[in-house]
Amino acid sequence: MNLKTHTFFLLVFLCFTSLAAFAQKLTKEEKKVLQNVEKNHPEAVRFLEQTVNINSGTLNPKGVQEAGAVYKKLLEEMGFKTTWVDMPAGMKRGGHLIGELKGKKGKKLLLIGHIDTVFEPESPFQTWQVKDSIATGPGTNDMKGGNMVMLYALKALQEAGQLKDRQVIVILHGDEENPGAPLETSRKDIVEAAKRSDVALGFETGTGFNYATVARRGSSSWTLKVSGKQAHSSGVFSERTGAGAIYEASRILNRFYDELQEEYLTFNPGLMLGGTEVSLDESGTQGTASGKTNLVANTAIVKGDLRFLTEEQKNRAREKMKAIVAESLPQTNAEITFEDGYPAKPPTEGNLALLQVLSQVSQSLGQGEVKP
Repeated sequence: MNLKTHTFFLLVFLCFTSLAAFAQKLTKEEKKVLQNVEKNHPEAVRFLEQTVNINSGTLNPKGVQEAGAVYKKLLEEMGFKTTWVDMPAGMKRGGHLIGELKGKKGKKLLLIGHIDTVFEPESPFQTWQVKDSIATGPGTNDMKGGNMVMLYALKALQEAGQLKDRQVIVILHGDEENPGAPLETSRKDIVEAAKRSDVALGFETGTGFNYATVARRGSSSWTLKVSGKQAHSSGVFSERTGAGAIYEASRILNRFYDELQEEYLTFNPGLMLGGTEVSLDESGTQGTASGKTNLVANTAIVKGDLRFLTEEQKNRAREKMKAIVAESLPQTNAEITFEDGYPAKPPTEGNLALLQVLSQVSQSLGQGEVKP
């Protein structure tokens, strides 16, 4: 099972060695950890099944807290001091779990996961299922599988006596898939934990078995609002009536598609409403629209996201988008606004050095090179 070799052993070697060098052959202590990994594997799979069968969609705070209690119990059994951080009621999020060991030996580690999934209670995809050696279910990969890997790596180390006098902070978010706002509140605890750590490892398994993430694109959202002149459809395209709001929104999106594409940049319109009566709800994720085929639409709203590797790329894309929006079709007007989310985290020398540790470990275990 590649998850064992890929993520477990990075943690093992970070605890046993410095970033500068480590042994090519496994020591007696290291072999003991690997034996613990194998011994605990059936229990780890049962643990994963238990957590997957608890619905913890981001917008289901009670479910997030229920799944969090399972993680809390295991952390406390390993000697971690745990804290549940509640979010303000208005954020409608379940909160975060923090577990901490204090010590002075070796690197100070911050291990990051998240409890929530994209599968809300109304989702039809809700149960753990196994076919041959493959398990599926809400969160088996993103990211209850990653949480299991993290916690059972720690358990293997703890049983081998390798967590004594170590500083290890585990933080499991309850709102990674749809972060509560403001970010200054929902990410306050992880920022503070990072400031007390030497190395941070994220356990989300999204890059495949022979790759590791060394950078993260930033994300922001945009909202396009278009107005046109409502009139009978027989006059569409005329000087008096113009093109209408839906044609103008379509022109803008098509220009985005044609003119903005570049490496690492994506821009996705995720929601679009258009007609003569349009409303968007408070969450910004659903709304209503009505109209008639013989009426020219007077309103269109599009909501989307923008992802970028650097702040420069973000700003360049936004300027192009604003310029395209400004070139309105006849009798229409459009405006686009942007809202910042996560900042970009481009590759750094430190991240690439950490990758080399993982790659060397993987090769020592016969699992091949790990690439960025």
